Amino acid sequence: MRWSRALVLSLALLAAAPAHAVEASEILADPALEARARDLSTGLRCLVCRNQSIDDSNAELARDLRVLLRERLVAGDTDEEAMAFLVERYGNFILLKPPFQATTVLLWIGPLLILAAAGLGFRAFWREPNTGPSLPEMTDEDRALVAQALTTKETS
Repeated sequence: MRWSRALVLSLALLAAAPAHAVEASEILADPALEARARDLSTGLRCLVCRNQSIDDSNAELARDLRVLLRERLVAGDTDEEAMAFLVERYGNFILLKPPFQATTVLLWIGPLLILAAAGLGFRAFWREPNTGPSLPEMTDEDRALVAQALTTKETS
């Protein structure tokens, strides 16, 4: 019984491990270049599979981008030149962490604005209710009128 739990736990951990979609035909012979390519490709977004890196995506376009990146590195581009080439070609959207620029300001500040709006909404919802103006205290005359109305109602 104990070994079956260990087996299930091991399988669950293996299933949770990230799957890399890099095919054997894409891997560069030079380990240093391949390490650079892998490092860069983890920061590039698959344009088909939103919020997934091209390193993890099985999409055909992601494969083409991985191959293109490796071709640029083999051609002698630095990491910055290869990334600049891809950004020039596909825009900042290809970066999983786009730079803070005028065109991406809403992307960076948008979540904070949504959080602030939600906070104001919760504050308005959980605020103590407005009780309105308070009623004046009853006078002895008012009490007598109420008592008289109740006794006449009981007798009828």
